[in-house]
Amino acid sequence: MRSLQVKDRSEVDSALKDKTLDRVVRFRKDGCSFYYKNVRTLSDTVETRCVGVGNRAIIELFDKTPFPVKRTDVVCPHFMELKWANGCRFNCAWCFLNGTFRFLKGGKEPRLKDPALIVDHLKAFLANVPEPMFLNSGELSDSLVFEGEKFSLTNGIVPLFQGQDRHKLVILTKSANVKGLLETDAQRQVIVGFSLNSVKVADTWEKKAPSPMNRLDAAKKVADKGYEVRLRIDPMVPVEGWKEEYKQLVDAIFERLRPSRITLGTLRGLQSTINHSPDKSWVRYLGDPSGWGKKIEMGLRTEMYSYIIGLLEDEHDFHDYGICKETIEMLEKLGIDYTKMRCNCVA
Repeated sequence: MRSLQVKDRSEVDSALKDKTLDRVVRFRKDGCSFYYKNVRTLSDTVETRCVGVGNRAIIELFDKTPFPVKRTDVVCPHFMELKWANGCRFNCAWCFLNGTFRFLKGGKEPRLKDPALIVDHLKAFLANVPEPMFLNSGELSDSLVFEGEKFSLTNGIVPLFQGQDRHKLVILTKSANVKGLLETDAQRQVIVGFSLNSVKVADTWEKKAPSPMNRLDAAKKVADKGYEVRLRIDPMVPVEGWKEEYKQLVDAIFERLRPSRITLGTLRGLQSTINHSPDKSWVRYLGDPSGWGKKIEMGLRTEMYSYIIGLLEDEHDFHDYGICKETIEMLEKLGIDYTKMRCNCVA
C-alpha cells in the first residue's frame, strides 16, 4: 500500500481527494505519527478516516472483515480499537481469544500493555484527531478486566477522555464490578456495553463470568448514574427451551432499564477458535459456513433472530437494535438494511 508523508492534518484531505483506497497518508504531531486513508463504508461511500496512531499497537482501525459484496458475506461496520490490554479471566467456552492468542505464553490470560504508551498515544489522539470517533476498548480484552488494580480503564483511561468532548470511549464487559464507573463522572464521554446471555447458556458455557442477572443489575446501576448503556445478547444458542430462556432475559432487561441499543448475535466459531477451545461442547450447534467461521444452520438462526426481534418490537416497543457479524442474506431475511445498520461498536 502506498504511503505519503504530509506536514499536518490540514494537508490530509488534499492528499486523498481522488478517493483512492490504496494510499495511506501520515503526519507527525506531538511526537506521534497519525495515519489516514480513504475507507469504503457500508453505504458504499468513501470517507477519509484516521486508521492508526503511533505504531498502531494501541489505537487502530478494526477492518478485518472485508467489504461485503456477495449475499453470503458477513457485514461488520469497521470501528476504532483501543487495544490497551489483551485477554480475559472469564474463560467463556467459545471465546475467540482462545484462537487469537494461541501463540502467546499464557494464552488469553490478561496482559496490560505499557501504561506510558497507552497514555501517550491516547493523549495524542484526543488532541490531534478532529473527527469525532468512538474507541472500542473491549475487542481484545474485557474492558473492566483490571478494575481495582494500579492501572485500570476507569482510573487510567477514562480520565483522559473527560478532558474533551469530541471522542467517546466504548466499554464492553461481562463484569459486574462497576464501582470505578460509579465513582467517575464521565457520562458525556463514555458508553457502557454489557454482554449478556440466557441463564441456562451462561451457566453452561460462561461459568467464570458473573450471572446474567448480576450483569443486568450492574447495568441498571450504571444507567441510573446517567451513563448511556448498550446491551449485547450474544452469542444466542438454541439450547432446549431457548425461546423461554431468551424471553426471560429480554423481560429481565426491561424490568431494570431501557438501553440505548441492543445488539443481537447467534453462536459462531472461527476455525482457530474451535481448534483451541478446551470445551468444544458448543460446536455441535454449528453447521453453516460463512465468511466469519461456522454458524448455526440458516433456518434456525433466522427463527432465533425473528423471535427476539419480535419480543423487542411487539412486547417492549423497542426498535434500536443491530445484528453482529451476520451475512447480507440473513439481514435481508430479517428486513434490515445493512447499509444503515448500527450495532454496539459504532455511533
